[in-house]
Order: sequence, then structure tokens, then C-alpha cells
Amino acid sequence: MNRNAAENDREAGDAVYGSGAGAAGPERTFAALPVTRGRGFARTWWGQAWLKALEDTALDGKQLKLGRRHARAGAVGAVSVRPGRLTAVVQDPDHTPYRSDVLLQQLSAADWDRLLDVVADRAGHLAALLDRDMPPVLVEDAAAAGVELLPGIGDLDPECGCDAWDHCAHSAALCYQVARLLDQDPFVLLLLRGRGEEELLDELQRRSAARAEAAAGPAGPAGREETGVPAVEAYAARDVLPPLPAPPPPVASPGPAPALGGGAPPAPGVATDALEFLIADAAERARRQLAEALAHGHADAPPAPVPTHSQDAVRLAASEPGAAVTARLADGSGRDARGLALAVRAWRTGGAAGLAALEEEWMPAPEVRSRVRDRLAAAWEDEASRPRLRAAGNRWTVVGGGTQLRYGRDGRWWPFRKEAGRWAPAGPAADDPAAALAALAADVPEGRP
Repeated sequence: MNRNAAENDREAGDAVYGSGAGAAGPERTFAALPVTRGRGFARTWWGQAWLKALEDTALDGKQLKLGRRHARAGAVGAVSVRPGRLTAVVQDPDHTPYRSDVLLQQLSAADWDRLLDVVADRAGHLAALLDRDMPPVLVEDAAAAGVELLPGIGDLDPECGCDAWDHCAHSAALCYQVARLLDQDPFVLLLLRGRGEEELLDELQRRSAARAEAAAGPAGPAGREETGVPAVEAYAARDVLPPLPAPPPPVASPGPAPALGGGAPPAPGVATDALEFLIADAAERARRQLAEALAHGHADAPPAPVPTHSQDAVRLAASEPGAAVTARLADGSGRDARGLALAVRAWRTGGAAGLAALEEEWMPAPEVRSRVRDRLAAAWEDEASRPRLRAAGNRWTVVGGGTQLRYGRDGRWWPFRKEAGRWAPAGPAADDPAAALAALAADVPEGRP
């Protein structure tokens, strides 16, 4: 029997915002991934091993197929990863949200000690992890030491708000989505097994340094006495050191990108137009970063967030690289041509936040939904002027109007308009829902509803 709607709402809010109850150890939260079509969920061998553990365990193949369909449709919300547990809100096609969890046993302290020794003993293992890679030999060496890193049959234990006793469509969708995360970052698996990335790398660095010191001996490498300058002396000499050179001057515009065409034909699969575009983009980003570094107060400003692969594909497409490169960006980011065009419109409207408004659907926590309803009620002067709105997650659709407001995680409202059966961004965000809707109504493109 399904849980009632109030309990579903509570669990959805816990998964998105974090309930704080019973949380222990490190935790990472990954934003909802975009819709994917015609692509496998796992490209790396360890991602495929994860899915094999799911598919060998689940008793109902029909639920796995439904789970794949949910994951492809973007029904899986933000994924929380912490030791021993995955959590996400997964929506049914009717937008009913369910909190779904998948449990994986953590490694014991003794298992971690053996695994860390295995990695520290071979520099290649550490280098591979730092490169976000998990070579088969690392897993084989760990298994030889008695540590099973990858899950096996029956290791993925589901818990879901739909009260299914086996893997349901919701937990299966979560597992398929996590396979995409594992492809990008094997530290997700290590966190599930009990250790966060920072803690893990600090311990590996300590063990590697201890091994290097033991190998060098008290007199240093090859028996030589190690020399150096005490820190107190170095700091005392700072006033007599020559001044630092002047910073480089700002660059008005990047130089022209090299022309790669002509001469010998490119290797199979290499597109010279795409390479020329990427070179020009890298030069422009370097110019902009230099200007930011020379700006007053740069040292006190927080670093800009690093875009995801999906966001960067949209950013590149927004600079109009040409049809061939745009098609490659659409394919590489899992979007069709129209989907990428809508994403570019969203990016130009509001950057990463505008793209999230287009592609993420999430369920606000109950207390947030209550505040949002109050804001909507107060946004219009009287009942007669207030439009009829139908709510679904963070989206409020004007009944019969072909327009929609989407509530962002930053508390702003994004206007959308239905175009040829798909919702399209229709302007920048506003703090007031009535203002956002009024601007949308006042800017109806010719030939559109």
C-alpha cells in the first residue's frame, strides 16, 4: 500500500534539503541529471559492474525496465550519497514523489586499512584515483587483499516509500542514475563504502609519505644529508629579497586561433573545426580569467563554481560554434537538437540557474511550499486578478494559458511558455511571481500562444 500524500511530501523535502536526522559522516549531493535518450547508463567497466549487481539481484525485470524509463525521463531528483546509503526523490509519471534509498554495506576498519595499503604501495593506483579512474588491476589487487570494492549479487538493498519489498521502479531508477555518476567519479563508490574523498586522499598521502621516508632512511636518498633553510630564516629575509615582477597587462582580445585545415588529413574521428573552436574558446576563457585576476578584490572573491559537463556543453553551444560542432555538443550532452536550442535560450537568460530552471524538476520541502503558496496568494491585489494555477513540484502552470512559473532554489520565479508542445524559457527570473507572469504575458512572440 502506498503511503499517504503528506508523508510523501515530507520525505521528498527530506531528500532535497536534508533532514539532519541520523546523518553521520561525509555526504555529497549531486544535482538532478538531464534527460538522456539512446545512450547506455554506464560507459566505464565499474559503472557496468554496478548495474550488473542491480540486474542480477532484482527479481522483477519489468520493474527494471520501468526504472530505466524513469531515469531516462529525468524523474530522479538530486542524489544524496553518504556512507552506506543513496537517497533521491523519484517521481512517477503522474508526478507522485517517492523517497527511494539504496543501501550498500560499508567496509570495516580492517578492510579500509588493507585497501589503503594496497593503493599506497603502488603509485599507479593513487594516480588513477586522482584521475577519476578505477583500473581493473586496482580492484583485483584489493580483492587479493580480501576487500571487495564493487557490489555483488544481493549487495544493493532497496528501501522505498512505495513500500515495495524488492527493487521497484523508483530504486531501480536511482541505481541507473548513480551508474552515470560512477562513470564520472569512482569516489562516489568509495564514499558509499565509508570514506569521503578528502579523508581518503589525506590518509593515502600520509601513508605514501611514510613509505618514502622509510625508504630514504635518516640521511636522505643515496645517503646524502638533506639540507634546507629553516622557515624562520626564510621569513626574516623577505625584506631583502628582490620585489616581485609587475603583473602582466590585461589582454583586450585573444589572438586568432590557428587554422588546422590543410596539409595532412586529420586522424579518423578528429574534427578540425571542433578543435579550432575549442582552441578559440580556451583562449577567450584565459583572457577573461586574467582580467578577473587583475581586478580589484579578486583575492577576496569566492572562486566561480566549476560547470558540469552538461552545463559546459550548453555554454559552448551558446557561443554559436556552427552547425557541425553544435550537433556534436547536442549528442555529447544527451540532448536532441531542439533540446539543446532550448537549453541555450535558458543559459542566455540566466546562466546555470536558468538552465536548472529548464531541466530540473524538484519538490520543495513542505515548509517551503507553504511559504511559496503565501507569496502567490499575496502577489495579486484581489482574487479576480489572480490567475488559476496548477501546482506540480516546483512548477505552477496557468490553467488554459500555455504559460508557467517555475520556482528556483534561490527563491526566484522563472517564466516559461509552451512552444510546439515543449516548455521554453521566456525571460529572466523575477523575485515577484506576478511580475514574472506579467512580463511573460506582455512579451508574447508573434505566432505563439
